[in-house]
Amino acid sequence: MIPKFKIIFQYIIISAVLLLLLCPPLHSARIEGVDFDNSCMLNGKTATLRGTALLRYMFVIKAYVGAFYLKENVLSENALENVERRIVLHYFHGISAEDFAEATTEMIEKNIPPDRFSALQPKIRELNALYRDVSPGDEYTATYIPAVGTELALNGRPLGVVPGAEYSAAFFSIWIGEDPIDNGFRDRLLGNR
Repeated sequence: MIPKFKIIFQYIIISAVLLLLLCPPLHSARIEGVDFDNSCMLNGKTATLRGTALLRYMFVIKAYVGAFYLKENVLSENALENVERRIVLHYFHGISAEDFAEATTEMIEKNIPPDRFSALQPKIRELNALYRDVSPGDEYTATYIPAVGTELALNGRPLGVVPGAEYSAAFFSIWIGEDPIDNGFRDRLLGNR
C-alpha cells in the first residue's frame, strides 16, 4: 500500500511542476518588482502590452514604472492617433494632487502648439481636478476610448472621463509624445528599446 501511495505522490509532484512550467504566466512583465498584465480589454477589444519602463528623477531616484497598451495592429508611431490606448503608472513615492496638476499642465504645454494649448485649457483643468494624492504603491491608469474620452482611475477606481481625441493625444504626449517626460522612458513604453 505504501509504494502505491509513493507513486501517486510522485505523480502529483511531477504534474504540479509540469503545470507550473507549461502554463502561461499571469503577468508578462516584471519591472522593479511591479507586475503588469500582458494584455487588457479596451472597448471590448484586446490591447497588448507594448512596453514597460522605469522613470528616474534626477537620474537616481526611482519615481515610477509604467506600462503602455495598444491593439496589436496599431503601430507605435500611430499611438497618439484616435485609437484605444492605456498607460498604467505605479508610483514609488507619495505625490500630491497639486504636483500632478502642475506637471500635467507644463508637459502638455511643452508638447503642443500655443494655440492648441489655449484651446485645451478647459479640458486640462477638468482632468487636473480629478487628481488625488498618491502614496507609494498606488497606480494611476489613463485609458483612451475613441468617442468616449480619457478616463483617469486610481488603483482601479474610476475618477472621471475627459472627452476629446485632441485632448487625449495632448495628455498622452506627456509620456509618448515628441517631447516627453523622458525619451528613453517613451521609447521603452512604445517597445522601441
